[in-house]
Amino acid sequence: MLNPFTYDQTALVPIGSAYTVTLGKMLDAGKVVNDSHTVLPYIRAANIQDDGLRLTDVNEMPFSDEEAARLDLRRDDLLVVEGGAVGTSVVLDRDMPGWSFQKTVNRVRATGGSSTRFLGYVLRAYRDAGIIDLLCNGSTIRHLTAEKLRALRIPSMRPSEQRAIAGYLDRETARIDRLIKEQQRLIRMLRARRVATVAGALDGYEQTQVRRLVDLDRPMTYGILQCGDPVAGGVVYIGPSDIRGEGESPDRSALRTTAPEIASAYKRSVLNGGDVVVSIGPAYGKVAVVSDDLAGANLTQDTVRVALRPDLVHTRFFVWALLSRQAAEFWDYQIMGATFRRLNLGTLARTPIPLPEIHEQRRIAAYLDEETAKIDTLIAESERFIELSEERRSALVAAAVTGQIDVREAA
Repeated sequence: MLNPFTYDQTALVPIGSAYTVTLGKMLDAGKVVNDSHTVLPYIRAANIQDDGLRLTDVNEMPFSDEEAARLDLRRDDLLVVEGGAVGTSVVLDRDMPGWSFQKTVNRVRATGGSSTRFLGYVLRAYRDAGIIDLLCNGSTIRHLTAEKLRALRIPSMRPSEQRAIAGYLDRETARIDRLIKEQQRLIRMLRARRVATVAGALDGYEQTQVRRLVDLDRPMTYGILQCGDPVAGGVVYIGPSDIRGEGESPDRSALRTTAPEIASAYKRSVLNGGDVVVSIGPAYGKVAVVSDDLAGANLTQDTVRVALRPDLVHTRFFVWALLSRQAAEFWDYQIMGATFRRLNLGTLARTPIPLPEIHEQRRIAAYLDEETAKIDTLIAESERFIELSEERRSALVAAAVTGQIDVREAA
């Protein structure tokens, strides 16, 4: 669509030519508080999100009368993150008397009728395109200083054109955002359905404990306490970070190695193909089934080998039981009140497992593999829809603020 506006598309002007930019107050931590100062809540970078202000976690500090007056917040002020998620911004939809803002935030206020809503969309387009990142390069910690923000050049448009574009984008992005929220709600419902499907399939059976399903010749055990530095051609080992899928075996090529002499001291935790590995410690509850090519590998101290008796339990059924809501609730109850939430070997050994007949275990495992795969496909489709919608949103904003869309025709 051809640009209908009369301005020169190549014309760019610095933000400072039509807006004032003010950096917030530095924290007064450790300073003596002046009794004449007033303690006020303030906006910091963490309070500014793409979907608006989040004020559930707000800090306070003292401001002098002069600071409070100079750093006030009014309707239509644009707050821009200076340090942190630089370039993220929000336009205030109301006056905020009794509030101020901190040094991680720049306040941008329009002069001469310019639109801060339009500028907010420009900054969003610049951030998504990587322009803000380029502007902030050159320092270890990125900062969009007031000086950089004032000097940043934006398309030159009349205030009426700015307002027309901002109004158009308000409407169109709101439609896209509603679609995204619907898909996010669908994903939450699908994940809840997935949990319920697994839990429902395992209900109604007599239970036993994990330790009663283990090969007596290869008891449950954790692995190497100190693995040391990686060794070329050494013994591979599995830790919690290596366990990713629901029973999926780690990739041997991605595993770290330890020296053979270290591994030889932990013969008790050597793995065979088909063994189940469960993460304990703080990153507990992840489950892998060891592939045959990992026979001879070992473990870390935050993982446990469970060598199952095949005459008692089907491996895939056992995996689903450990991944179930019932197992998670048991673990939560066992570590309730602990200063550090950790699962240990003893708690894992006592975990209740439903134990129907072995043929029924196979049927349940096959059913759960099939049903969860269907749900996972739907979740992936919704996630892809969200990804494409976000791309569409970014492209729409970029096209509008550069005058590539005739907002009058679009309206």
